[in-house]
Amino acid sequence: MPTAGDTSPERPRLAQGWCALSALHDRIEAHIERALQEAHALSVREFSVLDVLSGQHEGEGGHFRMTALADAVVLSQSATTRLVNRLEERGLLTRYLCPTDRRGIYTEVTPAGRKLLEQARPSHDAALAEALTLAEERPELAPLVTAVRAL
Repeated sequence: MPTAGDTSPERPRLAQGWCALSALHDRIEAHIERALQEAHALSVREFSVLDVLSGQHEGEGGHFRMTALADAVVLSQSATTRLVNRLEERGLLTRYLCPTDRRGIYTEVTPAGRKLLEQARPSHDAALAEALTLAEERPELAPLVTAVRAL
């Protein structure tokens, strides 16, 4: 495992790989963001929250608490709460008390939220495919695109 002062040839390759992965992520996210904003007035994070919450089900472990939602969309708990508040104000989400633990609050996608998610999904998927195709043209990103496509 490399240490902080390590100057082995592996260290620059590791850093280059990380920079390429970060660049790929940023390019894809920006491309999807533009498409979702333009067509649906929805951010990538808003889409992600709706998408994650739309997969909830009745029964044990079927609903996300705010901490689990924050982990799933890779946001801080406070940022997730603000995002949920905005989506709730738009009528896309609703919150309710957990029936078995009155301290727990669950969030659920409303019919309007499900409709918007259904409308936005093709835009999201098309923008993702297009972003991957564009990134694939860059030699430093092509191997990462291949790895993403293989998942």
